[in-house]
This record gives sequence, structure tokens and C-alpha cells, in this order.
Amino acid sequence: MKQSGKRFILNTPCSREILLIVLQLAFLGSFILQFLWQRISLLCPQRAQIAEKRQHKYIDRAPTNFSLDFGIALKASLGCSSLLSASHLLLLVLLLLKGHYESCSSLSFSISSEIIQVLTWIVISVLLFRTWKERLIDIPWTLRAGSIFCFFQSALCASLDIYYIIQHQGPPRKEHYVDFLSFPICTYLFLFSIRGRTGISTTQSSITDPLLDSLTTEHEDGKRVPSSYGKATLLQLITFSWLNPLFAVGYKKPLELDDVPDVDVQNSAEYVSQLLQEHLNKLREKNGSQNPSIYKAIYLFSRNKATSNAVFAVINAGTSYIGPYLIDDFVKFLSGKKNQNMTSGYFLALGFFGAKVVETVTQRQWIFGARQLGLRLRAALISHIYKKGLRLSSQSRQSHSSGEIINYISVDIQRISDFIWYSNIIWMLPIQIFLAMYILYTNLGFGSLAGFAATFLVMICNLPITRIQKYFQSNIMQAKDDRMKTTSEVLRNMRTLKLHAWDTQYLQKLEELRKTEYNWLKKSLLLSATSSFIFWGAPTFISVVTFGACLLLGIPLTAGKVLTALATFRMLQDPIYNLPDLLSIIAQAKVSADRIAHYLQEDEVQADAIEVVPRSESGSDIEIDGGDFSWDPNSKTPTLSGIQLQVKRGMRVAVCGTVGSGKSSLLSSILGEMPKLAGRVRVNGTKAYVPQTPWILSGNVRENILFGRGYDTAKYEETIQACALVKDFELFSNGDLTEIGERGINMSGGQKQRIQIARAIYQDADIYILDDPFSAVDAHTGTQLFEECLMKILKDKTLIYVTHQVEFLPAADLILVMQDGRIAQAGKFDELLEQKIGFELLVGAHHQALESITTAGASTKTTHKSDRQINGYSNKKEVETEAETQTPVLQNGIKHTSTAPKPNSHLDFASKEGRLVQDEEREKGSVSRQVYWSYLTAVWGGRLVPIILFSQTLFQVLQIGSNYWMAWASPPTIDTRPTVQTSILFLVYILLSVGSSLCVLVRAMLVAIAGLLTSQKFFTNMLHSVLHAPMSFLDATPTGRILNRASTDQSVLDLEMAMKLGWCAFSIIQIIGTIAVMSQVAWQVFALFIPITATCIWYQQYYTPTARELARLAGIQQAPILHHFAESLTGAATIRAFGHDSRFANTNLILINDFSRPWFYNVSAMEWLSFRLNILSNIVFAFSLVLLVSLPEGVINPSIAGLAVTYGLNLNVLQASVIWNICNAENKMISVERMLQYSNIASEAPLVIEHCRPPYNWPSKGTISFKSLQVRYSEHLPSVLKNITCTFPGKKKVGVVGRTGSGKSTLVQALFRLVEPKEGSIIIDGINIGIIGLHDLRTRLSIIPQDPTMFQGTVRGNLDPLEKYSDAKIWEALDKCQLGDIIRGKDEKLYSPVVENGENWSVGQRQLVCLGRALLKRNTILVLDEATASVDSATDSIIQEIIRQEFKECTVVTIAHRIHTVIDSDLVLVLSEGNILEYDSPVKLLERKESAFSKLIEEYSLRSKSFKGQ
Repeated sequence: MKQSGKRFILNTPCSREILLIVLQLAFLGSFILQFLWQRISLLCPQRAQIAEKRQHKYIDRAPTNFSLDFGIALKASLGCSSLLSASHLLLLVLLLLKGHYESCSSLSFSISSEIIQVLTWIVISVLLFRTWKERLIDIPWTLRAGSIFCFFQSALCASLDIYYIIQHQGPPRKEHYVDFLSFPICTYLFLFSIRGRTGISTTQSSITDPLLDSLTTEHEDGKRVPSSYGKATLLQLITFSWLNPLFAVGYKKPLELDDVPDVDVQNSAEYVSQLLQEHLNKLREKNGSQNPSIYKAIYLFSRNKATSNAVFAVINAGTSYIGPYLIDDFVKFLSGKKNQNMTSGYFLALGFFGAKVVETVTQRQWIFGARQLGLRLRAALISHIYKKGLRLSSQSRQSHSSGEIINYISVDIQRISDFIWYSNIIWMLPIQIFLAMYILYTNLGFGSLAGFAATFLVMICNLPITRIQKYFQSNIMQAKDDRMKTTSEVLRNMRTLKLHAWDTQYLQKLEELRKTEYNWLKKSLLLSATSSFIFWGAPTFISVVTFGACLLLGIPLTAGKVLTALATFRMLQDPIYNLPDLLSIIAQAKVSADRIAHYLQEDEVQADAIEVVPRSESGSDIEIDGGDFSWDPNSKTPTLSGIQLQVKRGMRVAVCGTVGSGKSSLLSSILGEMPKLAGRVRVNGTKAYVPQTPWILSGNVRENILFGRGYDTAKYEETIQACALVKDFELFSNGDLTEIGERGINMSGGQKQRIQIARAIYQDADIYILDDPFSAVDAHTGTQLFEECLMKILKDKTLIYVTHQVEFLPAADLILVMQDGRIAQAGKFDELLEQKIGFELLVGAHHQALESITTAGASTKTTHKSDRQINGYSNKKEVETEAETQTPVLQNGIKHTSTAPKPNSHLDFASKEGRLVQDEEREKGSVSRQVYWSYLTAVWGGRLVPIILFSQTLFQVLQIGSNYWMAWASPPTIDTRPTVQTSILFLVYILLSVGSSLCVLVRAMLVAIAGLLTSQKFFTNMLHSVLHAPMSFLDATPTGRILNRASTDQSVLDLEMAMKLGWCAFSIIQIIGTIAVMSQVAWQVFALFIPITATCIWYQQYYTPTARELARLAGIQQAPILHHFAESLTGAATIRAFGHDSRFANTNLILINDFSRPWFYNVSAMEWLSFRLNILSNIVFAFSLVLLVSLPEGVINPSIAGLAVTYGLNLNVLQASVIWNICNAENKMISVERMLQYSNIASEAPLVIEHCRPPYNWPSKGTISFKSLQVRYSEHLPSVLKNITCTFPGKKKVGVVGRTGSGKSTLVQALFRLVEPKEGSIIIDGINIGIIGLHDLRTRLSIIPQDPTMFQGTVRGNLDPLEKYSDAKIWEALDKCQLGDIIRGKDEKLYSPVVENGENWSVGQRQLVCLGRALLKRNTILVLDEATASVDSATDSIIQEIIRQEFKECTVVTIAHRIHTVIDSDLVLVLSEGNILEYDSPVKLLERKESAFSKLIEEYSLRSKSFKGQ
């Protein structure tokens, strides 16, 4: 086994020259064939056109004001190739003069080899010159191939030369010097070709407008720092020094987003999104499929960058085994130093050092390239998922909730990005195993076959583990989806949950969903821990099998062979250890990719649902001919059938009908939102849409109104005047720049409706489609909107409006009466009344309401009863009837529908500058020790931590002990007598190895268990904190921020945090062990190690401030993507109707770039640090090698010195990993920090106070007394309700009226304690509600809220989520709220499905469900907050009668815009600007014509008359 011929077959005479001739001829032959193919292609016209299309981009003729900059990279490459051409030509001349090579006896082989070398470099020089002459931007593939080929050739030659010098112990020869010169030059050319760009660019040479790339100009704020990566030189790319300016800024001050440079164009979301779309389009054209494979598209998208990464990874894998290969030679040198030349030793040291440097450079480049590719793929996929979300059909949208889609973005794409990193292991793994087996074979002969069999057996174990892990991962993702879906729904509807006291029930539901996810996580992590034990023990198992086989076969084990084998086993540990991770990541990525692929292939809104016709071709703006439509295309019964409609330009069309008759569906069919089964829909002109449920974007009021259009002062002023928004703006602290909360949460329903009407008007569209726009505003405001907007500004526009207000129907040119999905009647108002086939019922109900008002008014003339005046409020104030009396719900920009925190709250949720939603809170500086301590001590006070550390320490001691034992006990040479018997040597090694493996098992299990228990505790704490938070926090916090923590940050705690933190300690223990071994033989190395370590620490301290803030910025910038996504999904129909798909997609791209910037520079900063630490470690290792070579023979034991080298091979990795793991753990610890932020929110009042619980039958009478009640939403804001003092008598019906924003809804919130009073109290039946628990209060009150809410699930679950009532009771409630027949008509009856947000039920039906809930609870006090705003007059009349009958023994507080709903109340409370204006019986108030209530009645009575004849 000692023969050099067996160990190095290329060391035979002239074999090197023969191999080079073959390789170079192959390269030149391929180049000639390609050249001929290009020439032939140009002769064919079609091929010539294709060639022209595929021609690389070049700069042809620059404008006169631009000059060409060829860059230093191309010039240096041309100079290098010319130098090598001249060097080989000179060597050829010397060879001809001398007549032979000293290393090859064949003159013909030597001359042929040099001639071909000269030709090769001449060809490469010509290609470089052609690239310069033709001004190519991209490096041609022929040149890339040539550079890569020459690099591998030069690396091979240099390695052979070094080995030749070591073996022959002589000085280098001249051909060796040429090879040594070639290697760095070829390395430069290789890196130049991998980069792919020549560096040629244009520079502006005169004062003209700059030429801007469209991909980098989406921001015009002037604050952006240009990308330094795109302009970096080759040396800067290798050393990552292009990051130095960013570190200089980050070290001086905490980084802000504006300090972070832009991403390079090729990394920008716009570029990569367009690139992926191009690949998808090509696949569509090639396969003729509308849904091309996303896998193929990702492959085409990634292949170029992935190839360059793979090349670096393969080189890295190859060079990492040079060290183990040379260990035997090094031990032999140390053993026979007196008989060998010192030059050989120094060349061995140089070989070790050179291999480590190449390993470092290539490792950093492939890791950075993989992260970069992951970033690009992430940006491209998020963009496509977003665009798909805007185009999803209604049915597809129902099968993918917002929470599920957010999981696609936050979790699934992250897993695919992780796979991009791990995919390089696929290329490295076979090379690493092959080289390991080769080295073992050259040292141990056939004994290595046993090692190969053991390795194969270990890898076979992966198959069942991977299958099980994939199964676990699928279930984890499904459980996470279910949890996130429910979390998203709960956060959106927290107000409803708190009002009904259902928050505890849904908290338990979330905990149950988390328990399911936890169980799957536990199984997955324990399996991973078992896998970790198997593969950490694999090198031990393989070494035992291999050494045992050697003993059985009689193969002698010398110290050099043993150390080479141990070093190889340590190197083999890496691919074996990475294999389970790789297979696990593949399983996870496959599951995630399948989920995304399934989502991207979902049905979209029908592209041909409507035909867009030029306005010049037709006088009709809307035509429907024989239209059949259905929300479910597979349903036998269409939602709309036989629709025949023609709307001419400028017509006003009103749509009316009972609840669920198909009014909103008709509008959806015109918008193209509803699947068309038959017929034809033609639309002529641009559209503006006002949905029934207001859709308001986060941002300020002006942005919502402009909606992407430019600001036109005159037009804008006209719009806000018409929409009655002027007074609102005057009272806002920042006017129309006041920020709106998420989903307009800080606005009243009327304000949201008026803002979205203003948005539609400002768009100046041709066709206006309005879905019940007046239901949320009071009578006066509704009248103004109709007069000013529909009758004036939009008088020449085509209008289609749905309305339940009959008074708005006479003004229509055409009225459509919908019934059971058909147009039952069509005509003008008077025509429909004459037909008497249904329309008169709707009108009749309205006339009855008007009659009740008229009767009430008339009765005041004849009634002289002295009704007592309640608290004397009827004579207090006059009321102004002008619009100036309107007081918006926003005061100083802060919502009146939120709860202010207590004075001692930990967080102040209100803004002091008119901003409700503040920038996300972000810690600055290093992560505090308290955060680490909180994490480490979360479970059992941290008692598991010392056990884990002890297990790792014992593992390290036993592992070093086993290797030390083998090195000490094995003889240095075959002739040396063994120190101990072979059987004892082997037995002790087995015992030490098995012990170390068991320590790994204990450590892995404890880390998995401790990490999962800790993440579970953090989840529970945050969940309870958020769900028990006051409404002020929930209103001021976008759900995206909470969802980001519940998804991304929670995933970090579940799967990563424990291992990241553990490896900080593990890597420190490992490097201490390595240093201890090295100090045994070369303690002098500490003279260099100490300053190098100090330098490493300085680098770490210099790096950490920048990296920490970049990680925080990246975490913060992900939430806006999720928030914008959730908002866009909610308003997708509105976005499509306005035709703003592209604008919203571009906004999404900007948000992706804002996330990509800190993320990209954060991962780049990691590579910056790792490169420097690795180089410093390599210097320490090289110094120790030189020291060992220089020490006299006999000073050190060669076997122990070899062991020190074995451990020293990993010194660079270990030293870097210590700093890396500390920095990485701190970055990940930010997730813990972010979760802790939301785990300490000031809670609202206790749910139950045991010593202050009300009686079981409380409230028995329902008397409500307000005593000097003052309410405000934050300490620094004025009161919203001012000194309210009055009493609602028990079992009476009390109406509360007032202009929009007068404080009606705030009064309700105070009653339910969603907002706590500043002063005063509310007393119900003698009990102050401020001293009892919130659940004791809220469960005793019933409410039908203004915004009807339904939860995903079933009808029964929505009516009775606590499962208190029988089916019979529920059917009774459904019949009373007019939904019984509708539910019976469905196949699933009570278990009919309800999708997210109840979108498969109309708004009116949702309000009826809310009524059903109240009918089931039958509490003594019922609050109706605009409860019938979205139902027609006939249904409203029926509901009012049901309420009168069912709740006649209850106190009913009614807030309504329809005055007839309160006209029969016992008492009426009129509010204005938070004060009581009037409070008395309706009869008493109507006696005074100047009273505010009289004015409201008069407005309502006259409104329908005012539109007739217009």
C-alpha cells in the first residue's frame, strides 16, 4: 500500500502530458464544432433570425453625451490571458532548444502538450478581445467554458507539481513555475466568468438628464443609497468588502431602512418576477397548457445561478479532502525528518494552507450564491402568489383563507428558499463520499470496503426516516394552516367576540388547534433528535467497522493511517450529518412546493366573463343577453338565471328586492366577478365600484380617496363637498392626512361609506356600480349624498345602485326588482306600482313606516297628556339642521371605537400626532440579557440547560479521548512495536466511542424537548396576552404584525431557536477541545492564536451592530407584505373593478424590495464576517504547521502531532462557527424578543371577579343609569362623551339618534366596557358595571352590531358557538329572523357551510343571523346598533315586529338611521357632539317643532318626495 504508483497514478512518466493533451483537444474540438455550427446557422435565414434574437446584449453606439467604461475586470482578464500565452510560448521555445522535459522523456508528448497549451490560451485571448471589441455586456458561454476548463486544469497541474516536489524532494522546475503562475490567473478568470458580466457600462459625460433604469426608480424620495454590490470589483466580490461602507454607518449608529442600499437590479422583485413570468409563458407556448408546471419554471429560473453555485460547491468539496489526504505524508515527514529535505515539509504546509484558502473562498461564494438565489426565488414566488390572489375566482378564494395564503408566503416560501441552500449538498455529497472512500482505500486497502458498506448502511437508514418525516411535515403544515386561518379570523373579529363574550371560547379553540400542531411538532423533533443521534454516531460506527475489518484482514494500522482515517471520518461526518437535514428539507420543500403549485393552479376570475366594447361602437354601456350565473359553477341551480338587461349611456338604474334575492350578485355579474354559465355580458367604458361592505385601505384619508390618481385640487374639493366630508376633515387633527386604521377600524360606518363613495367619484369613471351605499349613513347625510353625488356630479354617468331605501327609487330611469335570482319586474317607479305583482309590497312597507311617523307627528297636535320629562333634557338645546352639525367619529385622528389603556398601561396605543397605527416597535442595540434569560428559564427554571451542556462536554471529552487513544496506541510505522495489544486498543476505542454517541442522544433529546416546551409556553403567553388586550391595542395594531409573530416568529421558536442557541455552547466546547489537543504539541501557536482570537472578537463586535439592526429591519419589513396582501385579498373585487391590479402588484413589489434589502445585506454581512474569520483561522493553522515542520526531530511525538493536525483541519470551521453561531443566535433571538413584546400587553379588566359577581338573575329589570359619564380614548385626548346623565327605565324601548359621529356607538361601547369611562359610572339594576368582571357583564347583555359578522364553520356554529341550545331552539330562532326557509332549502340544513367572513351569505342575511343570536340568548337588555341597515323595508318591518313581540319584557336600546325604527320607542335620546341634546318620549319631543328630533322626522318624511320627477 506504500507504492506511490498506487497512490498517485498520474505520477508515472508523461502520464500528466497525455492527460492534458486529451483534455485540451476535447476543449478545442468542442470550440471548433460550435464555431462551425454558428457559421452554418447564419446561412439559413430562419436560424439567422433565431441567432440574432439570442445574441448577447451589447452597447452598440452610445449617445453623444455618454462614454464607454470598459472596467478593470475585462482589461485585467485580457492581460492575464496574454501573459499566459506568452509564458507557454516561451516554455515551448525553451523546450525546443533543450530537447526534452525533465519530467517527461518523450519529446513528442512534451512539445504537443505545450503547442496545444499555447493554442488554448490564444483562443481564450481572441475570445476576450472579441468580447471587448463587440462591447458585450454578458460573457459568452464559450469564454465561460474555456475559463472554467483552464481553472480545473491549472488546479490539477499545480497539485501534481506540489506532489511531485514533495515526493522527489527537489527544487521546482521551470514548467512548475509556469503552472504556479497559471493557477492564480486561472482562478481570477474563473471567478470573472462565473460572475457573468464583462463590466462594460456607459457613463454620462455631459450635463443632461440621467438615464434611469425603470427597475430602480419606483422610489423618488431621494434617500436611497445605490447598490454597492452591482458595482463591486472581482476582489471586492471575493472578500465581500463591498459591504464596508454599510458597516461603517452601522457601527456609528443604529441602521434605519433608508441607510440600507437598494438591491441590485438582478435581485429586485421587478426583475425576478418578470423573469419567472417569461419562463411560465415559454412553458405555456411549448406545452400548450394554461397551467404550466411551477417546478419546471423554477428550474429554468434557477438553473444559471444554481450551476455557478454548484461549481463552487464541488470545488469546495474537493479541496476539503486535500488535508486528510496529506496527513499520512505529514506524519511520515515528522517521523523521518532527519532523512528528508525541509523544503518538502514547507511545501506540505503550503499544500494544507492553499487547500484551506481555496476551500474558504469557494465555500463562502456558494453559500452566498445560494442565499442570493433563495432571495430571488422568494421575491418571484411572493409576487406570483400575490398576483394570483388578485385573480382568484370566488370559489377558489373560499378554499384558501387569508391565514392559509399568509402561510404560503411566510412559511412555505421560506422552506423552498432553504432547499435552494441545501440543494448544493446534492452535488457535494457524492464527491465527498467518493473522495473519502478513495483516501481510505489508498491507506487501508480492502479494509475500506467495510467502511463503505457501513456508510451505505447508515445512508439506507435515511429512507424510512425521510418518509416518516415527510408525513410529519405535511401534517405540521396542515395544522399550522388551520391555526393561522382561525387566528386571522379571530383577530379580524375581536370586537364581535368581546361583545358576545366569546373570546374565551375562541381562545380555547386556538389552543386546541395549537395542541394538534404541537403533537405533530413533537413527533417530528423527536424523530430529528433520533436521526441526529444516528448520524452523529455514524463516524464512530464507520470507524469501528473499518478498523475492525483491518484487524481481521491483517492490515497493519500505523499512526499515520489511523489519523488519516479519523480525519476522513470527521470529514465524512459532514455529508452524513447533512444527509438527514437534506432529506428533511427536500420533504418539507416538496410539501410546500406542492401547496404553492396547487394554489397557483386554482381557477381564476373568468377572463371572458364580460366583453369590453369601445365606447364608440355602442350607445349602451351595459348589456346582458340571456345571462345565467352561479357562484358555484357545478351547482345545478344557477344563482342568477335568465338575466336580460340593457343600460343605455347616462341611465340611472336602481336595483331592489328582499334579502337574498340576488341584488349584489347582479352587480357581481356586471363586474365579471361571478362565473358565467350562459349568455353574453358587454360593458362599454371604465368602471367604479362601491361595495356594500366598505373596503378601506390603511393609510391616510386622502390616499383612500385619490386611489392612485393624481391630486387635482378643484376636483378633490368638489368631491369631498359632495360626500359631506369637509366638516370631518376640519375636526381631524391632520385633516385629510389623518391616518385610517386597519379596515377603517377608527371610522364610523357612515364615514367609511362616504370615503369609498368619494373614491369612486374621484376616479371619474364611465360606469358607477354602487351596492347599497346609503345604508350606513343617517337620513340627512343619505339625502345629501344622493342629491350632490348621484343627481349632480354623476348626472351624466351611467349608474346602477342597489338600495333598500324606497325614497331613492323614484329618481331612477329604470328599477329592477330582484326575486329568487331573476329580474321579476323592470320599469319606472309608477309603472311598477301599477303592475301590482310584488313591488308594491316593498313600497307599502316603506309607506307604513312613513305613516307611523306621520301618525306620531299628528298625535302631538291632539295629545295634551303631561308626559313627564326625563331629567329635563327636552328644553335644553336647539339643534342646527345644517351639515355643520355633523361631528365625525374621529377626534384628533383617534378613533372613537377603541379602548384607551389605563394610565399605568405598559403601552400607549394612541398616537399623539394624529396617527392611529404607529410604526412597528423595534428594539435597538443588542438583544438584552433579559430576553436570553427569559428564553432559557421559560421551562422548569432552566434546569435542563446544565444537563444539556454537561452531555455535550462529556461527548467532546470522550470523542477526543477515543481519537487520542488511537493516535497514542498505534505505532508510527509498520516496523515499530505496538504500545498495547490490538484487542485492548480496539476495545477501549469502542467503549469511548459508544459512550460519546450516547451523550449525543441525551443532548439531542433534551434540546428537542426543552425547545418545544419553551416555544409552547411563549405561544400560550402571547396568545393570552393578545386576546385579553384592550380593543385600543387591537385597533391600533395591524393584524399582519400579530400574524407575523404567530407564523414566522413562532416557526423560528418551534424549529430553530433551541438548536441555534445550543450550538453557541456546543461550538465553544468543540473549539476548546481542539485548542487543548493542539496545545499538547505546539503550545507556541498561542503566540499567534491569542492576537488572532482578539481580532476575531473585534470583527464580531464590529459586525454585530449592523447585522442585528438588519435582522430587525428584515423582521419588521415582512409584516407590511402580509398586511398589504391581506388587505388586497379582502378588496380584490374592488381592485379589479377599478382596473388597478397592476398598481397594487407594483406596490407589492416595492414592499418585497423593502424586505429584500435588509435581508440580502444581512446574509451578505454573515459571509463578510465568515470569510474574515476563516482566513484568520487558516493563518493560525498554517503557523502551527510551519512550527511543527521547523521543530527538531524528537521534540514532539509524530503521532500526537498528526492528531493535532487532524483537529487543526477543522480549526477554521470551528473558530468561525463560534462567532457565526453567536451572531446567528442573536439574530434568531430577535424572534423571541418580538414575541415577548406582545406577551406583556396591558390587559383589559378581569373577565370574572369572584368577590364581585352579580346575582344569577341579574339584570332582572334592565334599568340602565348613566351618572356623569365621561369617556375618552386616551389620556391626552378630549372626552368623546361629556357628562352623560340619564336613566333608561327597565323593560322600556329607548331609541338613540343623532348625526353621524355624535357618540351613539361610543355609548354602546361604554355599556359593554370596550372603553372604560374617564369619570362617572354606568349602573344596571343597582350594580356598578365597572366593579364586576367583563364576562359577567357581557354575557348578560345582547347586541346586534352594526357590522354583521359570521365565522368560518357552519350556520349552527355561528348561532350557538358555545353549544348551549337544542336544534329545536335554533330552528325557532331562524324562523323568527326570516332565515328558516332559506336554511331548510340547503342540503346541509343547520350545518350549511359558512366560508371566511361569511362571504357566501349576503350582508342582509348576516344581519339576520346576528338577530338570531340575540333571539337565542334572550337577555334582559338588548342593544340594536343599526341592526337592520342592510335589509329591505319589508324585512325591516317584519324584524321590528318580531323585536317588539319577543323582547317586550326587555330593555331595548336602538341606535338607528331609519327614524321609523325608533318612532315607536318609549323614549328617545338625541346626542350631539357627545352631549345629550334631548331626552324624552317621541310624542313630547315632536310637540316642539324646533326640536332636533322633529327636524330629523321632517327630513325623513320629505326625503322620498324630493326625488320624484328628477
